[in-house]
Amino acid sequence: VSAAFWEHLRYLGLQDFPCGLGSWNKSRFDVHRSPSRSQPGQEEAVMLDEESPEVLMELLRDPCSPWALPPDCSSQDQYLREVAVLAPELICGSNIFKVLRTLRIVGKGVEEVDEGLLQLQKLEELILSANQISRINSANLPRTLKVLELCCNAVADLQDLCTQPPPELQHLGLGYNKLRGPSQDKYLTVDFWPNLVSLDLSFNSFTDLLELISQLSSLQKLRILVLQGNPLALIPTYRGFLVDSLPKLSILDDIHIGPDERHQFQGLAKHPELIRSEAQLVVSIGEIKGVPDPSTHQQQEVDSQAPVITYSYCVTYEF
Repeated sequence: VSAAFWEHLRYLGLQDFPCGLGSWNKSRFDVHRSPSRSQPGQEEAVMLDEESPEVLMELLRDPCSPWALPPDCSSQDQYLREVAVLAPELICGSNIFKVLRTLRIVGKGVEEVDEGLLQLQKLEELILSANQISRINSANLPRTLKVLELCCNAVADLQDLCTQPPPELQHLGLGYNKLRGPSQDKYLTVDFWPNLVSLDLSFNSFTDLLELISQLSSLQKLRILVLQGNPLALIPTYRGFLVDSLPKLSILDDIHIGPDERHQFQGLAKHPELIRSEAQLVVSIGEIKGVPDPSTHQQQEVDSQAPVITYSYCVTYEF
């Protein structure tokens, strides 16, 4: 991830025009100016060769400018470039580690979260979606993190992540990974995430609803939970059981939990026998191609001695 981070900074061009220090703004940041430079005539002549901060900022913000970032860039990227115009000394060298609060490295083939991240002393939001991360060493995560998004990776084990988890983390995104219960359920408790408000476990392989709820119930600050896409979500009483078991939950699977729904499922958590370990799926076949149609054959006469030909088929569904 450190390599991807530095590559991203090079892409932003924080040291190149219209950012950074150069002939386009040297008089504003030249701390060694001689007294003669301050004379009105000379000062005006020097400024003729430079650009004002307003002009430089316009070059960054105008969508038609060749120096503008693409429309889908993050607000953090735009912020860094504007800082590089107004106060370039803040992002020179290691100073940038004190400025960054959000780091977004998406779809860069990152496989490892290395200790280089610890240099980001004020990092609060780390987004590493759509990479190839399978394990995360929590010792390499800044302690200041409040948001950790790992959607669409290959995370199958939370043990390393829970060794020294960031104590102030409020959102943990683990959707579209390879997590399975019950071996991973034990890592989803208040012992590891005392301040967790939002948890995304969607599209993994959790199957035991009762065991998962027993662990999640310890997260007293949890308000947002996403479990859709897991096998346990096929259980008929899935939503009602979760709503009644986690009374402080406000949003489940991106749907707000209102007072009426909570009242409707009141008391359901006291009847675990209603949780079935099976699900029913009804498939309707609209059309089949490539097999003989019996209706096209001539109807056999009643007294015919011709043999009767029958066809049977086996249809297999793979999920």
